[in-house]
Amino acid sequence: MSVDDWADDSGDCGDEMDDETSDGNMIDGGSSSHHDVHGDEQLEAPVERARSEARRAIEAIVMVADEPADPRLLAQLVEVSADLVEDICAELAAEYDASDRGFQLVKVAGGWRFQSHAELSPYVERFVLSGQSARLSAAALETLAIVAYKQPISRAQVSAIRGVNVDAVMRTLQQRGYIGELARDPGPGQAVLFGTTSAFLEKLGLNALDELPALGEFVPGPDVLEALEQTLLVGDEDPIELPRDESDVIDLTDPARRTGSGGSPEVLDALEVLADDSTE
Repeated sequence: MSVDDWADDSGDCGDEMDDETSDGNMIDGGSSSHHDVHGDEQLEAPVERARSEARRAIEAIVMVADEPADPRLLAQLVEVSADLVEDICAELAAEYDASDRGFQLVKVAGGWRFQSHAELSPYVERFVLSGQSARLSAAALETLAIVAYKQPISRAQVSAIRGVNVDAVMRTLQQRGYIGELARDPGPGQAVLFGTTSAFLEKLGLNALDELPALGEFVPGPDVLEALEQTLLVGDEDPIELPRDESDVIDLTDPARRTGSGGSPEVLDALEVLADDSTE
């Protein structure tokens, strides 16, 4: 074999070794890529398990809570962030609505709670109200509405709006936990100012006071007010005459009436004075 032939063979062998090396690198690169994907899956699995565990824990806590569960408290108990708690509760609420359940997960008074679906309220009312009569009176409801829309407000201001004494009604609402003392008026006397409580929001299913319906929705329209005015107004050309029975009219100035009446002379004298004053 000549030197040239040997050089050619050596070159061919070198090229084959380079090809094998490049192929090996490709194999190693594919293997490392495979390991990266597998590693990502291993990292995602614990995260998903932790989120699933947090969902179950939040459901259990909200289920046994006596009042709406604060997201910050849930975050401390489950050891996750408050934002994650809000996201999980929103997801659960959407899932319950999508599955057409008889209950809902809603946010009221700043916290989350389970409650019956609004569409099923007639059935729930039959169960809850059967045999119960402990309801708020009309006076209590009127007073509670005034406090809700005018808070903070003092007891005297509520009395001025209703035109009656509201001390007993205010005490009842306080005992029920619907209103409470918020502050004191800085003016003379430093009257106690009242406002609604979280129990009030919870009973109405509201998250904040700004969700109360606007008062304008309950005010009659201009056409209704005009009709009422026309009904109540009485013109001078159409006087109203009340029915009168002449036999029931007693002339107090007639002495015969005084002797035959059998009444007290002092009373008749006083009535006679009033009659004389009216004739003058």
